[in-house]
Amino acid sequence: MITELKKSEFHKCKNLLHAQGQLEAKAVVEGVNPGRIFVDNIDAPTSGVIWLGNNDGFFFIGNERNKKFNNELNHFVDTVITPEAKKVELSWFEGIGNHHKWDDTIKSVFANRRLGSWKQRVYTLEKNDYKSNFNLMIEEGYDIVEINEELFKNRNKSINNIDFLHSKIADSWSSASSFFRKGIGYCVTYKNKIVSICISSFVVDNVHCIAIETLEEHQGKKLAQKIALAYVEDCMRNNFIPYWDCMESNKPSIAVAERNGFRMKFHYLGYDFKLE
Repeated sequence: MITELKKSEFHKCKNLLHAQGQLEAKAVVEGVNPGRIFVDNIDAPTSGVIWLGNNDGFFFIGNERNKKFNNELNHFVDTVITPEAKKVELSWFEGIGNHHKWDDTIKSVFANRRLGSWKQRVYTLEKNDYKSNFNLMIEEGYDIVEINEELFKNRNKSINNIDFLHSKIADSWSSASSFFRKGIGYCVTYKNKIVSICISSFVVDNVHCIAIETLEEHQGKKLAQKIALAYVEDCMRNNFIPYWDCMESNKPSIAVAERNGFRMKFHYLGYDFKLE
């Protein structure tokens, strides 16, 4: 039977994580970022699935050949995940293997569903590869601002859309205080509005996963590239390793990463199907 672990038991899954696997899965197991973990055996898990707290995917960890676990997955999705997903208005299951051997298992287990797939790229930037020779100047009227607690609290009401920042942090962090203890971030402001945000979405040790969002009406002005550079500069000063995870089809995101000197570390596949 697939059973949910308590947060205090997440450490039991550390040995199930692939050394070169995704940062998001590690961050949940380490207890840095919120999420839920379901395993085959509470006392000695050998296979499991991590549900990211930001509802941005389910990561399969451990032994991909665990027949008992695999045979229960469809029933588990239908009876446990689907009802819980409806509560948070999640209509798609996005499954990702923590290592490539899970790919065949996922395709086999969910063969009876209308399974789609996509490719992801993961980039990182090491300090030795970084060359600080970029121009941070942006279009007149826009300003790059560090995200701190004073900005977040917005006591003077100087930001009209502070909910944009609040929701972006809440996507991946259990609390704002947790974000400010572990993460860093920058935003672009324009006429008392935050129009672009770049923050640490998941963190493990000194590795920071980057999340960027720019309001649609302000896209096309290279704001994402500029704000990412400010974020990267901060990482370099603090000996952090920025980690960039994006869809292979997201050419603008790839362009921003590569222009800022990132190198592709690995790629992986994701699979999805509609939750009925």
